Amino acid sequence: MDKTKAAERIADLSKIINEHNYMYYVQAKPIINDYEFDQLLEELIRLEKAFPELVKPDSPTQRVGG
Repeated sequence: MDKTKAAERIADLSKIINEHNYMYYVQAKPIINDYEFDQLLEELIRLEKAFPELVKPDSPTQRVGG
């Protein structure tokens, strides 16, 4: 995966994970199970490790959920 595609996927994953965190912690209405959430987060972590220059301070990996 090139840097441009990685940046797009990181942005998409961050948005998706933030939405799921909101549904889980604020609304108390999760729409995916923990395993699916963990898969999204693990993909984001892998991409950020491969492209550390793309890690943003507001990334879901940079804070504790909830």
